[in-house]
Amino acid sequence: MSSNPFKVEHRYLELPDSFYTRVPPTPLRDARMVCFNHDLAGEMGFHTQNPEDWTGIGAGTELLEGMDPVAMKYTGHQFGMYNPDLGDGRGLLLWETVGPDGRRWDWHLKGAGTTPYSRFGDGKAVLRSTIREYLCSEAMAALGIPTTRALFMVSAKDPVRRESIETAAALVRVAQTHIRFGHFEFAAHHEGKQALKTLIEHVIALHFPHLIDLPEDERYQRWYVEVVERTARMIADWQAVGFCHGVMNSDNMSIIGDTFDYGPYAFLDDFDAGYICNHTDQGGRYATIASPVSGL
Repeated sequence: MSSNPFKVEHRYLELPDSFYTRVPPTPLRDARMVCFNHDLAGEMGFHTQNPEDWTGIGAGTELLEGMDPVAMKYTGHQFGMYNPDLGDGRGLLLWETVGPDGRRWDWHLKGAGTTPYSRFGDGKAVLRSTIREYLCSEAMAALGIPTTRALFMVSAKDPVRRESIETAAALVRVAQTHIRFGHFEFAAHHEGKQALKTLIEHVIALHFPHLIDLPEDERYQRWYVEVVERTARMIADWQAVGFCHGVMNSDNMSIIGDTFDYGPYAFLDDFDAGYICNHTDQGGRYATIASPVSGL
């Protein structure tokens, strides 16, 4: 692995410890590198001549110095109903890096195994859905639509049972932040005013620094308006290219207006305002033309 010029941080750990649980990744067996995003790595401030050197990170068998894997705790509204038991059920935030251009990047290992928030899930990911997320997130980025990105993915010999037995995989997903609307719901409903204020100040300091010097009331009001505007602009961008997001629950909505969570999704070939891309969305809450806050 080559020398990396980026700066390593883990600022999420500055939040109260109720916002996360430290969890080691569950190792995958006989993993191999499937695809490494060299262009994205360059944007993040590093390069590698041997992508296979990163396979152990994706497989959960290696950690670099400074990596401290945590499962994030949040809550959220799912199809209109509040669920207090949410959190990273199969993903771990490994660390944060800052590139030479000053941009921040969360590294999130998706398919890392069970966590305290897995509920009845197995914490695993499969190659089929991992490829879909990799391809679509990179397509959205190329279209100029704010989105999480895919740095690399690995596959492994571990069998994973879904409707049939599938191939295990893991994705290293990166974003400026993995904090979602659901983090704020968790703070507001369960942690109290001070925890909510701490979370807001954390997000403003890292992602809305132009607001830091404003008086507190104005700072919070301006921040709220910008979150709404970024989210609305992102959804307008989706509709402009015919992208349908099938699970716009508030735990899948980025606080900085990134496209987040490529579960059920589709692109329309012909306009259909009532198109539903998620077969579990029987009421059409997340149809093509739906309220930007219909998950709340």
